[in-house]
Amino acid sequence: MQHKNIITEQELSKFREDTSGTLAKIHFNNAGSSLNPSVVVDTVVNYLREEAVIGGYEAEFKYKQQIEYTYELIARLINAERDEIAIVENASTAWGLAFNGIKFDEGDVIITSEMEYVTNLIGFIHLKKTKGIKVQVIPNDEQGNFQLKALEAAITPNTKLIAITHIASAAGTVLPIVEIGKIARKYGVLYLVDACQTVGQVPIDVKEIGCDILSVTGRKYLRAPRGTGFLFVKKSIQDQLEVLLIDGHTAELISEDDYRVRADCRRFELYEKSRALTLGLGKAVEYALAIGVDRIWERIQSLAGAMRTQLKEIEGVTIHDNGTLQCGIVTFSVNNIESQVVKAKLSEKNINVSVGLAKSTFIYMNKNELVDVIRASVHYYNTDNEINILCRELTAIINN
Repeated sequence: MQHKNIITEQELSKFREDTSGTLAKIHFNNAGSSLNPSVVVDTVVNYLREEAVIGGYEAEFKYKQQIEYTYELIARLINAERDEIAIVENASTAWGLAFNGIKFDEGDVIITSEMEYVTNLIGFIHLKKTKGIKVQVIPNDEQGNFQLKALEAAITPNTKLIAITHIASAAGTVLPIVEIGKIARKYGVLYLVDACQTVGQVPIDVKEIGCDILSVTGRKYLRAPRGTGFLFVKKSIQDQLEVLLIDGHTAELISEDDYRVRADCRRFELYEKSRALTLGLGKAVEYALAIGVDRIWERIQSLAGAMRTQLKEIEGVTIHDNGTLQCGIVTFSVNNIESQVVKAKLSEKNINVSVGLAKSTFIYMNKNELVDVIRASVHYYNTDNEINILCRELTAIINN
């Protein structure tokens, strides 16, 4: 009996037909940047063509309703309100605008995990140097799971922020952000989630998570163009964050000596950005919603599980993923062959993978004495046959 949520072969054929890149490449670098659906590409290109003919401001006016609709689609995707969404260029911009808007004082403590992303760690270190804040890392246990009891025990009156990367850049582990959110709410601690690798892969409900801030990119599992992303900031805490960049879109000039910051999350974005890319982001979100992120997540887990099973059977391959819940990012290494060499040899066979460097997930990689890992990240448009080909080519590389 088929599971009601399963993506059918007929649907898969349609998704691959909509994804021209699947004709020439086996793309296992979706955690880097996934292949765009044709409707996303056409939306961006057609808008740019029209902009070139009728003018940039004129095209924006013509497509104002569709641009506005993107906010509604994003809100629906993560179960937020549209006035809690700002559209920005990438997840790092989203995270940085929110994080650096928090008012930290000397002695404040940030609690994070060993899976935190490099950009975020740099942000913490900067505040340690400039504000005298402290950072406390909750390590994973021996099974690779985040320790919720250790988190709760670590919270003190000085705890200002819990900052968590849901899915690390160079590991397949998924952190329990809903359970972490319950602890954050229990103690009234501000809660920031980096969902860069998450949205489009895993169903996300900000109300269930209980996060105050969520940062997202478009290019990864959402299949949106590069240069797109968005920021969620809960309505009730927007006024707590300092607005770092101000223009006539962010704030209203009310006199020659004063201004008023706008009353929604768009206070964190600037007026000038690519309307073509915004529309492309909207189409990507719409495409994911039409499939159902719960169905996408089920297929990704199935494909990643199949890949791990096959990789374990190849002598000389070591899988590095751990933890109870794992995602579409599969990380491994090949004995006595550098990861960059493996990537290059697979590329010669039209197979895209990436190399996760130690700096990307610095604490986790140091703890496990990893210099780098090969990262093969699946998406719902990948196939079992593509996994078979990857494993066959890996075997050939090892044996030659």
